[in-house]
Amino acid sequence: VQLVESGGGLVKPGGSLRLSCSASGFTFTRYAMSWYRQVPGKERELVATIFNTYMPTRYAHSVKGRSTISRDNAKNTVYLQMNSLKPEETAVYCCSNGAGDWGQGTQVTVSS
Repeated sequence: VQLVESGGGLVKPGGSLRLSCSASGFTFTRYAMSWYRQVPGKERELVATIFNTYMPTRYAHSVKGRSTISRDNAKNTVYLQMNSLKPEETAVYCCSNGAGDWGQGTQVTVSS
């Protein structure tokens, strides 16, 4: 199993980023996919989940209305579009398939 995140970087407050997580080594369509973020010294936070069924997507309260999770099953990829970013959202963002598999993460830094 391999999960590879990309799309992180430095963005100014109020800016946007689109993160990607490319998956391989498992049947992507059978799994819900989630994005998490972690700041050193703090607990990992679930940001958003998209299911492999028609269940609605779920978001952390802190990002709801500003972020969109989506998936392209043909490309085995899950995305996280984040808008109106805040400095406190600086973190390493990782994706997971909920089966104990994690990517290495991509750093998002929100700073002027």
